[in-house]
Amino acid sequence: MRDATNRLAWYQNRALQKRVVQATCDNIAWAFGLYFATLFRYGLDFSRAEFGGIARMLPIVWIAQVYAGRSSGLYRGKWVFGSFEEVAAVARTLAVSTAVLLFADAVPRGTRPIPILAVFGGAVIAFLLQGGLRYTWRLVQERRFRMRATERTRVIVFGAGSGGMQAIHAMLRDEFSPLLPVAIIDDDPDKQGLSIMGVKVIGGRTKISAAKLRYEADMLLVALPSADAALMREIIDLSVPLDLDVRVLPSVHELLGHAVQVADIRLPNERDFLGRHQVETDIASVASYIEGKIVAVTGAGGSIGSELCRQLSTLNPAQLIMIDRDESALHTVQLSLEGRALLDSPNLVLLDIRDRHRVKELFCDRQPDVVFHAAALKHLPLLEAHPVEALKSNVWGTLSVLEASAAAGVTTFINISTDKAANPCSVLGYSKRAAEGLTAWMSSRVTGSYLSVRFGNVLGSRGSVLTAFRSQIDNGGPLTVTHPEVSRFFMTVEEAVQLVVQAGAIGKPGQVLVLDMGEPVRIADVARRLAALADHPVDIEFTGLRPGEKMHEELFGDGEVRLTSQHELIDSVTAPPLDPASVRDLDPTGSNADIVAILQDLVAEMTATQNAYYVDGDEFSVSA
Repeated sequence: MRDATNRLAWYQNRALQKRVVQATCDNIAWAFGLYFATLFRYGLDFSRAEFGGIARMLPIVWIAQVYAGRSSGLYRGKWVFGSFEEVAAVARTLAVSTAVLLFADAVPRGTRPIPILAVFGGAVIAFLLQGGLRYTWRLVQERRFRMRATERTRVIVFGAGSGGMQAIHAMLRDEFSPLLPVAIIDDDPDKQGLSIMGVKVIGGRTKISAAKLRYEADMLLVALPSADAALMREIIDLSVPLDLDVRVLPSVHELLGHAVQVADIRLPNERDFLGRHQVETDIASVASYIEGKIVAVTGAGGSIGSELCRQLSTLNPAQLIMIDRDESALHTVQLSLEGRALLDSPNLVLLDIRDRHRVKELFCDRQPDVVFHAAALKHLPLLEAHPVEALKSNVWGTLSVLEASAAAGVTTFINISTDKAANPCSVLGYSKRAAEGLTAWMSSRVTGSYLSVRFGNVLGSRGSVLTAFRSQIDNGGPLTVTHPEVSRFFMTVEEAVQLVVQAGAIGKPGQVLVLDMGEPVRIADVARRLAALADHPVDIEFTGLRPGEKMHEELFGDGEVRLTSQHELIDSVTAPPLDPASVRDLDPTGSNADIVAILQDLVAEMTATQNAYYVDGDEFSVSA
């Protein structure tokens, strides 16, 4: 504790000394400026120059300089030394000091102590000296840093834009930085030859290998906070074979507007090379159906449900009802929303959607206007082994929420579906396809908008392949992949939920809105990149496809016609309805094979409905 206190006192004393030196040098600059400006005013004729007047005015301008400098933050360490912000503060301080000097110079009657032109000339010279001293000192500091940086990691910076400039500044201005930028890579031909604090742009990404050898670099920093996933994957693939450690700057969203610091530089994660740019959400249209309304979220403690609650809470609903059968999950979501988790809020409802009577009782009592139905069982291998649970939760559970919503007069119902519902071949896919059909059927019986939203894997969700990969890396490996060619769609949970909420504003009754998931990604490639970025060797093992798994997922099923919507990242198809009468009295006591056959029959019934009511080649009549 004493060492920490002594170190803090040392830093404070050093900072005070630095500011005193700055103020002293700035005042000396004023003295030089006024003397030389006066001398030039009289054509370098020393006999005509009245230096006594300058001596009388200097204390005034010095006091004004110090006070104005403190007020502007110049002598309070508010700005990075030698930065553009500090130079702007120097200019503001000089403007105030000059105004005070002009006023003081005009007060004495008769001859001015300092000629008025010399006042302005002195201010200009003082500004050049003050700015020049700061720039020179910064160059000296940076040169000293480079000279003693032999033990620091040599870094190639990818990106000469704002992110790269901030990263280089941070690395060179932090005397304790373990990183030293030695070269810049940028694909923009207009930036070739550009130099940032003495670090030069040497070419595009094809020069990474040459830069590694020429500058003996050990690390490549991707200084593009808005870099898309495709670029990140390419840079990682170029860097890893060269034995370059890859680091990234946080995204613009992560930085939250603060300047880049050395501590912000981090290892890339799966979001960097699988995620995409921030979604542009039409907040006005979203808020119109959420603001002031009672909103209910089923499965509120899950990955999608909890993020839904976080985003919906910012749209000013009158009430946000969070429903889940997992009390620990409700504890977590309340903590994330309110910073407390006493589980005493009436907005938290411990409820199993399989209990149709309690669901209906809750909805009729609380009268929600909008329902996001995110509750479901989603783990494919477990549902293959226990298909009756998919029937009970994903089919009957969805039906109970739909019927309760209809009874309570819900105006907007959004069912969260999955890409596995397109051409389903698994228990999960069959059950979620049936849920889409039930939602479409109910949409024709109510006055509100009842629709489904379909998307693929969510990055980092509980039980996802990426969560498993991280755990396997932490345990030393190996990473297990089912097949070398298997591919999946991925999207961040934040992006998925933004589009789900947007879909509720633009969707039409009975539709299945399909989110744009970008290009599918091979799981083996993801595993290879994560293994390459690990700090220890990690093997990859292929285990073979499991029952019900597809080699490649699909977003649209056979016979579904893809239609555009008002949002560029959302398409739609019209879902065939599934009559609840086909669902209510199903026998859950049969064998696994019997339950699977039941689910397959439900999907077959929907397909038959689709074929029977196809109209004009692009949609069918749900009400027929």
